[in-house]
Amino acid sequence: MPNRLASESSPYLLQHKDNPVEWYPWGEVALTRAKLENMPIFLSIGYSACHWCHVMEHESFENIEIATQLNEQFICIKVDREERPDLDQIYMNAIQIMTGRGGWPMSVFLTPALKPFFGGTYWPPRSTGGMAGFDQIIQSVRQAWDSKRSAVEEQAQKLVDILQSTETAKSNGSQLEKKLLLEAATQLEQTFDYVHGGFGQAPKFPHSMDLQLLLRVWFRTRRPGLLDMVKLTLDKMHAGGMYDHLAGGFTRYSVDEKWLVPHFEKMLYDNALLTAAYLDGFLATGDEKYACVARETIDYVLKYMTDEQGGFHSTEDADSEGEEGKFYVWTSEEIHTILGTEAAERFCSIYDVSSSGNFIGRNILNLPKTIEEAALSLDLDASQLSCELAASRQKLLEVRDQRVRPGKDDKVLTSWNALMIDSLARAATTLGEPRYLDAATRAAKFILKEMRDNDGRLLHTWRHGQATLPAYLDDYAYFINALISLYEASFNEGWIETAVELADVVLKHFGDTDNGGFFFTADDHEKLIARNKDIVDASVPSGNAMAALALVRLSKLTGNKDLLSAAQSTLDMAVDRMERMPRATGQMLIALDMFVGPTHEIVVIADQEDPDWVDLLSDLRRHFIPNHILACRPRGGTNRQHILDPIFLGKQPPTNTPVAYVCENFSCQEPAIGRKNMRVQWDILSQGRDGIS
Repeated sequence: MPNRLASESSPYLLQHKDNPVEWYPWGEVALTRAKLENMPIFLSIGYSACHWCHVMEHESFENIEIATQLNEQFICIKVDREERPDLDQIYMNAIQIMTGRGGWPMSVFLTPALKPFFGGTYWPPRSTGGMAGFDQIIQSVRQAWDSKRSAVEEQAQKLVDILQSTETAKSNGSQLEKKLLLEAATQLEQTFDYVHGGFGQAPKFPHSMDLQLLLRVWFRTRRPGLLDMVKLTLDKMHAGGMYDHLAGGFTRYSVDEKWLVPHFEKMLYDNALLTAAYLDGFLATGDEKYACVARETIDYVLKYMTDEQGGFHSTEDADSEGEEGKFYVWTSEEIHTILGTEAAERFCSIYDVSSSGNFIGRNILNLPKTIEEAALSLDLDASQLSCELAASRQKLLEVRDQRVRPGKDDKVLTSWNALMIDSLARAATTLGEPRYLDAATRAAKFILKEMRDNDGRLLHTWRHGQATLPAYLDDYAYFINALISLYEASFNEGWIETAVELADVVLKHFGDTDNGGFFFTADDHEKLIARNKDIVDASVPSGNAMAALALVRLSKLTGNKDLLSAAQSTLDMAVDRMERMPRATGQMLIALDMFVGPTHEIVVIADQEDPDWVDLLSDLRRHFIPNHILACRPRGGTNRQHILDPIFLGKQPPTNTPVAYVCENFSCQEPAIGRKNMRVQWDILSQGRDGIS
């Protein structure tokens, strides 16, 4: 018989609905029973694309003996970390304090008062290889609860005290200075892999925010080594098996230092963030290869991860037919059958396919050499070879699409969707692809229509017509940032009106008026054992960092000094982390970069249908100018008052030629009038360098 998870909407929870474990979803029913019966809680947190979550389910949660132990001795609660990141943050912090490491599945034992006292991640069902078995863990924890209750509760309270101390993060008095950016770049250099790209050793994660930070420091200093680090990493990630060479898009991370063997799950947020990184790489270098990667990644999301309502789905699983990576790997024989001998020989030579395989007897497609290098070694014309390989990839993709696809988590999350909307809006203008703007607009309208409550506040998750759960800080911060990017791509001023409305909600309900910055949950959220402050980056940017960036951008557009003050207090609150942990605060340092400036306000008065302006705007958007905001209105402005009026004040030139004003803190240079002068202005802005070194 299905357990209580059968009525849930989360695909992850539904995966466990037939377990013999008598799972509860997190909620009043389970928590009340634990208190009334004074029963400890076993809390299991994971997500639908998590390979080791599947392993632990099959080994332990489908095991009748283990399920019986759990049911008799604990209240068992299953949580989708993507639905409840508030719970995940709190209890993951506890696990890391207790064990020194974290990961999923997260397994934590709580008192009835929800205080953690023991935990870990994956445990095998029986003791093996020096690792305690889950069956032993269950018995030991229950014995400790029965015989050493006071010691357990004392330990749990000490842990809660530590967790609650993060609420008081505040300024240490240090100044918000550019030197923090240089110090961060130095630390990234110290951990950089100059052979394979990326940071540290295996496993290797993309670190999108760190790559974008390095590009910003390079823009200020023009130190070629910083740009070389970014280029090497972008090149190696795209060439490796972490990139899907047939459909586009990236998997979560590489288990080896060479980017060859991926952890095969595909996450929406990774693909959104990496799209942004490759767009920046393209703008900084002019290398069309990076533009191609961005296009292919977006096209993967639009084809395979887009809901018919307009939002974007969350993840594709690592597993299919019970085997990790089965959907993606190939044998040499399969490729020869599909492509024919001659084309297959060339394809296999270039994409590292052999009869013995590079992954458990099969092959992960990757590019040990660039196609240009391969063409040279094979004495072939590079352009002709590229065309042949494109045709071969398409044939293989058509066959692969007939395989049993990995499971998909089709819920729509506001925060992850906002990251994708932001990248789509940027890609639309950078790459000249109007359909990307159409997709971004449709997704934003979907969120505003389907994922707000009756008071206009955002909701966190939607699936199959039902939106639930109050939104978190990252939902608001990411979406405000995305709305600003939508405005800069379309100049639809309604996006800024909505962004300001949502910023007001953040200031009112999430702000820490005593210490600066923002809590992860609103002031009227369910009361938990701690109210976390999201300061450092994880797999996604920290909510406080994105809030700081969005508020700086919004204040520069509107002239609202309260927004800028809130951004500054957030940066002040986080300055200690930026000093001590620059490798974990990439997004906060990006916000700092824009705050300390110079940040240019580019204001254009032009008819958006004017061919000259369309051409000049396209030219501007092909320059790498990381710190700027862009506003445009036709001559004569609007017929009503608008929050953007201050930035256009006094900017009504008599000529019909497009005019651009380049300003800083609303103090403007002489206007650039006409094609020649505006192109000169774009070139000046893109030169960067502000004297720091």
